[in-house]
Order: sequence, then structure tokens, then C-alpha cells
Amino acid sequence: MSETNPAAAEVAAPHRYTAAVAAEIEARWQDVWDADGTYAAPNPKGDLAGDPGLVAKPKKYVMDMFPYPSGAGLHVGHPLGYIATDVFARFQRMTGHNVLHTLGFDAFGLPAEQHAVQTGEHPRVTTEAAINNMKSQLRRLGLGHDKRRSFATIDPEYYKWTQWIFVQIFNSWYDDEAKKARPISELVARFESGERAVPGGRSWDALSAAERADILGEYRLAYASDAPVNWCPGLGTVLANEEVTADGRSERGNFPVFKAKLRQWNMRITAYADRLLDDLNELDWPEAIKLQQRNWIGRSEGARVDFPIDGEAITVFTTRQDTLFGATYMVLAPEHPLVEKFTPAAWPEGTHDVWTGGHATPGEAVAAYRAQAASKSDVERQAEAKDKTGVFTGAFATNPVNGEQIPVFIADYVLMGYGTGAIMAVPAHDTRDFAFARAFELPIRCVVEPSDDRGTDASTWDDAFASYDAKIVNSHGEDVSLDGLGVVDAKARITEWLQRKGIGEGTVNFRLRDWLFSRQRYWGEPFPIVYDEDGIAHSLPESMLPLELPEVEDYSPRTFDPDDADTSPETPLSRNQDWVDVTLDLGDGRGPRPYRRETNTMPNWAGSCWYELRYLDPHNSEKLVDPEIEQYWMGPRAGQPHGGVDLYVGGAEHAVLHLLYARFWSKVLYDLGHISSPEPFHKLYNQGMIQAFVYRDSRGFPVPAAEIEERDGAFFHNGEQVKRELGKMGKSLKNAVTPETICEEYGADTLRLYEMAMGPLDVSRPWDTRAVVGQYRLLQRLWRNVVDEATGEVTVVDAEPDETTLRALHKAIDGVRQDLEGLRFNTAIAKVTELNNHLTKAGAAVSRPVAESLVLLIAPLAPHIAEELWRKLGHTDSVVHQDFPVADPRYVVDETVTCVVQVKGKVKARLEVSPAISDDELEKVALADEKVVAALDGAGIRKVIVRAPKLVNIVPA
Repeated sequence: MSETNPAAAEVAAPHRYTAAVAAEIEARWQDVWDADGTYAAPNPKGDLAGDPGLVAKPKKYVMDMFPYPSGAGLHVGHPLGYIATDVFARFQRMTGHNVLHTLGFDAFGLPAEQHAVQTGEHPRVTTEAAINNMKSQLRRLGLGHDKRRSFATIDPEYYKWTQWIFVQIFNSWYDDEAKKARPISELVARFESGERAVPGGRSWDALSAAERADILGEYRLAYASDAPVNWCPGLGTVLANEEVTADGRSERGNFPVFKAKLRQWNMRITAYADRLLDDLNELDWPEAIKLQQRNWIGRSEGARVDFPIDGEAITVFTTRQDTLFGATYMVLAPEHPLVEKFTPAAWPEGTHDVWTGGHATPGEAVAAYRAQAASKSDVERQAEAKDKTGVFTGAFATNPVNGEQIPVFIADYVLMGYGTGAIMAVPAHDTRDFAFARAFELPIRCVVEPSDDRGTDASTWDDAFASYDAKIVNSHGEDVSLDGLGVVDAKARITEWLQRKGIGEGTVNFRLRDWLFSRQRYWGEPFPIVYDEDGIAHSLPESMLPLELPEVEDYSPRTFDPDDADTSPETPLSRNQDWVDVTLDLGDGRGPRPYRRETNTMPNWAGSCWYELRYLDPHNSEKLVDPEIEQYWMGPRAGQPHGGVDLYVGGAEHAVLHLLYARFWSKVLYDLGHISSPEPFHKLYNQGMIQAFVYRDSRGFPVPAAEIEERDGAFFHNGEQVKRELGKMGKSLKNAVTPETICEEYGADTLRLYEMAMGPLDVSRPWDTRAVVGQYRLLQRLWRNVVDEATGEVTVVDAEPDETTLRALHKAIDGVRQDLEGLRFNTAIAKVTELNNHLTKAGAAVSRPVAESLVLLIAPLAPHIAEELWRKLGHTDSVVHQDFPVADPRYVVDETVTCVVQVKGKVKARLEVSPAISDDELEKVALADEKVVAALDGAGIRKVIVRAPKLVNIVPA
């Protein structure tokens, strides 16, 4: 049929599969699926309980990472993962599983808030409009979601439970002995009974309410503290480290970001560092993602060492306590709380000019350097290539192993966020310390014997020498010596000495920091926290949840001069005094009392820390999730000792933050007995990215990709030649292709097939609209193999297929089944195509059993056309719940295979033999072959190497 004359083709073949036919079929079946609840996954109990027979099947819980409903809508790159999980979920249904697959919306986000700031329109209005648009776009793709379970994080009935979880975390502490979270009431009981000593030595009864609150704040898993934060005056809010660029500016708006101390809410995720590390071993995640999490947590073993100073001590953490004798100076982070305390009024006698930074007093030097460091990001401060800067504080500490007085500096390459915010500097054996020592004319002492020929006089070295496999030298004092020991033995000896002296101990440190949980914004979950007249924080009882966002006149936090670091946040909620100042009875026996509400909001990813649980029991108003339902879908089982979602698909950009926070919340809820699964996601899969060509004019500006003309390998826009490069797909680059465009031209099934056929799911690949037609033609040929394009009648016959077709069919079934199970959708499509082409080339009417199997094979990938053909083949039940075909082993194995026979390494014959042929039998057949006999030409045989059934290698004498 002519592809170039659609009108003539339509007259000649009125029942041909076209875009119009596809659109009608797809819309009709989507309506039927919705009306019939085709994708409803029954729970074992509750309002989503269903057919006990379905519940008795093995379960499969398949999830996508929460999408944010952008007002710009979807382009064809967005649904890649959604289509993939849909294909996998459909396959699992057809292989006998009760499948839970649904999708909600992570809807608290900055774009809606920014729009509200600019227009005054409530962010809920624009967010709900974006959600409705996205739902419409996704529905058109035929995604088999259980829509009864969908929700958005902005729904009060959802964020009621986000707030409830915060209350559980706030009212918990981590018991290091039990290695788990416990209710804070248990800790209070221990203090009251004297079972646990109260910090400071006083009795619990003797403390004021404020003093008790301060002590408990040191234990709570959610706590408020004056913490170093990234303060952005230009945005009027605090930013997470991940929201700050490498050059110390805000990712949004490009404003300067400063280090400041502000009262903020934090999550004590550091208490779970060991468990977060250890439990990775049992998860089926990409190794690259596990490595990123391990590096982020950053576990290191070493020692804490006290360096005496003015009757107190500066404590450092070091992993190289064996090099203590080589410490010639100390460095504190500029933000270290002891800096001011130990900074004298005047420079000590003999202070080197290079140490002062040109300032008249230590106080001036320290203040100036602190201001300078506050304007830099952590990435900038730790850059290896940058010049080392710092200033002497004017103080000296004592090296505890040899009694030397060593100067104390502040420098920006030391961060408060790691260890104790202080280091002992051993410049001979640390590259950064070496560079700093050279810049500030400080001593460099070798204490680890170099393995090269540089000698032990470190003053002559060009760089530091670092080794964990060397001998310790120049390391002896009055009652301890490390000389001659290896690194491991030296560490053990000096650690024992430090502990015996009471000036240190072996310990473990983590790079992981507690999670900053406050945002100075409007569009987020309000904290379920109020403060009494004494400033003590109290959590709201469950009966007062959800605490909904109030109406405000201005949605923006107060912003300041972007360069003015001496400012502090003023949040939108703080301006609504009727909401902030309230009288409440918290049910604690004290009756109604005046309180002040917390006016920060939670970060926009709070709702995505637990959404996998709410999908299970979305309408439960009494509990976060029913225990029996949670156990059914996510509880531990064989091969999944920590439980969790069976397949979780999303981008690798969430490798650390989202996944780490969700794991933390799961562990807390598990410890407190609310869930049975300490891990949220058992199997994680990162899909690649659909990229697109970007076309730039002579100014470097993107021009619309749809308007590009290609001539002789060059590209032109309005007659001007432009440059082409591969990049992201998006509105700003003018290369976005909407799903609607492809659906209108080819149909949703074609779009689904093309996205799955482009390449391996975990690899990024370029979009090419011209290539989409290949999958469209596959569907047309499939249709033609079942339906007469002229009459619309089914053309299949009841005759048994020939053996060649049976072999083609069962090889396809075997291969497609394995590929779909392994998420290799591109190769599954190739096998379906191969089978369909075999049937097309045969030229005869297709056998009914073969046609039905072919429809079932493609059903997970192209569900609309499969549903239509299944009904045309006479079935009344949906194809969605049919059994996936099972291959007959007799037809999967090749009838014969080709065996290559080599003589002197050169191929002399090719034999068609049985796949089951033995080595001895194959050797006899090969040696009897006339071509082999001719090649040997009477020569004797020294050796015959047989690899049945595919290779025989003959070595003549």
C-alpha cells in the first residue's frame, strides 16, 4: 500500500491501522479501563480490599519517583521511566502477580511559589492546574495506574501524616545501646529515676522546664538549634548545600550565599549513619548509587585527641593518630565556637608578619578573615588547586605527645561540618597542610619514612609524602614511642596511650551532617510545633492535625540587599499574626495556654520521604498505614530481608538526598513499630535520559528545532546555517517535543514502542522524530496480520502452524519473557518485530494460536492495539489480565546449529549438527567431512579440540 498517498490508501484500505484509528482505539480503551477498574490492585483489607484470589497471588510493588507537576507540561523525555514501569507492571500482571502501580504528585515546589510571588495567585491554584494537565497527558499514554491510590503532597489529608511523622521523630531519641529510636518519654523516665545521669550532674527534678527542654533537645531526632547555614539575603531564605553552586551562589537566581548562624530545625540523621551504610549491602541498587551514598555518609575510623589550651582543650578527629608527633600547628574552621574565646587582645611576641594578614590585632585579623570565608561555598573552600589562605589567632595549643607549643590558625579549608571543625596539621604527610605550611613558613617534620629517595629532612621536599604502608620515624616521647612500627600498629599503640592518659580515644567519624529541615517559605508543610511563653517547643497532638497553611497577603519571604550578610529571615507565615499567636489546649493537663506557632515550613522534599507508604493505604484517616497492608506490600521476605518496594525507577540525580532521607524516615518508623520494613526501596533502577539536538545561531542562541532544514549534512534556520549539538530536551532550548504531537501523528502505542526501542533503558539516547515511523509500521504490519484492511474482518485461521513458525514463535516467547523480566525492552521489541516479520513474509493467513500469542507478547508494550486485537479475536476478558505465553522447550532449542571446523586455525568446513551432539560424535563427523579430509591431505593429526556443538579445531601432526 502506498505510504506517499494516504488518501488513496484510505480508500483502498478503509480498515487500515492509522493515527486516526489509533486515537479512537486508545481513547475508547482508556475509558473502558477506567470504568472497569482494570488496574485496581486489591489490598488484603480496608476500603481497597478486593478479590481474595488476587490478593493470594504473589505481590509486586512497582513505583516511579514522584513527579513534580510543572506548568510547562511534559515533553517526550519525561515519560520514559513511566512507560518502562508500566510495561514491567503489565508483564508482572500477566505472569500471575497482584501488581500495585500508581502515581501521585510531589506538589510543594518553588515554581508555583515564584509564580505566586509575581502574580499574587495562590500557589495551590497553579499547582492543581498543572496536576490536571499532567494527568491528562499521562492518561493519553495508556499508563495502567491504580487511580484510587493517587494523591498530591499538597492535599491536607496527605500532609497531615507528613506532620504526624515529624511529631514521631520530634518525640524520639536514638538509644545507642539498643541501636534504635525510642520514645523520648522513655529517656525522661530514665532521667527521673536516676537510671541515666542527667548531663551537668543535677537531678531531673531540680531543673526548670526550659533546662529540661534544652537537655532533651540534645537527644531528640528532630531538634532546633543555632546552626551554620547557607543564608541567601537575595532570596530571603536558607538554602541546603545542594542548592548552592560551586562558586558560592544560589542555584535559583544566582545570588550570593553567606555562612550564618540561624535557629533552624534539623533531623538527626547522623544517628543512623552506621545503619544507613550497613543496610546498603542488602539492597538491589546500582553499585554507583551505593558508592555515592557511602561517600556521602563518609565513615572513617580514627581517634579524638585533646590539645590543651588555656586550661581547656581543642578536640580534633584524625584518621592518622600515628602521625601526632608530626603535628606542628593546628587549624580551626573560621566558624569554630572557640575561636573568639582563645583569641588574645594583642599579638604574642615574635609573631611572624605572614601570620597576621597585615592586621594590627588578632581580633581584627580573625573578624576580617571570617567575613571573607563566609562569602565562599564549601566547594570553593575545599578546592585543592586554590591558594591556601588563613590567619593566626594569636593562640598556642600544646601537642599532647611531646609538649610542644604549636600555633592555632583559622583557615577556610577546614569546615565545621566535618569532624570537630579543628585539625592537627601534619604538613609532611598531607598535601593541603604542606601547602599551608609553606605559605605561612611553618615547620614541616617527617614522621613517616618515605619509600623514595627524598630522605627524612622534610624542609627539602617539594611536596608531602602520604602512605599507609610505611615505617614510623621521629616519633618518641617520655613514655611512648612509635619509631619502627608500621602504620596499623602505631595507630593502635598511640590510641591506647591516649585513652590511658585520658586525652583521647579511638572513635568513628562520619562526613554525613544532620539534615537542615527549615525553609523560610510559604508553600510547604507547616511545622506541627508551637512555642510557649518560655520558648519551649511543643508538638501538636494528632487531633489538631493537619495544621493547614493559612491565607497570606504576600507569598514571598522578605528579601534583602543580596550582598548584605548581616540580615536574617522574615517568613511569609510570620506576617499572619492571627495564625501565629494562638491559645490552645494541647491535652497535657495544663489547660488552654497562649502559644506562638513555628513560622518556617518544611523543605519541599519532606512529602517524598514516605509516599511509598501512603500509596498502600491512601484513604486511611486513622493510621499512617494499616500494619497488615504494609506487611503485605512491603514487609521483609525471601531475598528482601529489609522489605521495601520491589522496583523503584527514577533518575540518578536523586542518588543521595531523596534516597538517603527516605531511608532515614523508614528506619525511624520501623524502630517505633509503625512499619515492618526498615528500607523503603529494595530494587532501584536508574533510567537514562532522552536527549535532543539543540540548534544554535551565530550568536549562540537556540532556535526552534522544528524549523530546521537539513541540506547536504548542514543545518539551516531561515536560510542561516546553524550549529547542532546534543543536549537536554526542554522549552528553553527550543527542542522540546510534546507527547501530544507524536500521539496525534502516530498514536500513543507507537510513542510507547519508540521510547522503549531507542536503546537500553539505563542509557541516555537522542530523540529522532523521523525514526518514530519505524514502530508505527510495526503496529501496522501487526494489525494487517490479524485484520483485513479492506473489510475489517479477522483473517486468522484455526489451522496448526508449521514447525518453522512454531520455532519462531516459541523462541520469541522465551526471549521476550526474559527481556521483559530484565527490563531489556528494546531487545524484547526486536524479538516481537522478528516474529511479526516472519509471519508477514510467510504470506499466508496466520494461525489463531500464533496470532493470539503475538498479541499477548506485545500487550505490555502496546496495550491499546493489543486490547483491540484481543477482542477482535473473540475474547471478552481484558488482555491486561491474561496469562503471558510460556515457551515450549522443544521449539526453543535450534533444530540444528552451525559447527565451524578449523584446520591450522583456518575455517575449512561448516557443519549443520544437532545442538545435543556429543564431543566424540562431533569429532567423528568433522574428521569424516570431505572438505576436512582434503585440507589434511593425508597428514597425521596431533590434536583435536572439540567444543560441541559449535567448534572443532584440528591440529595436524
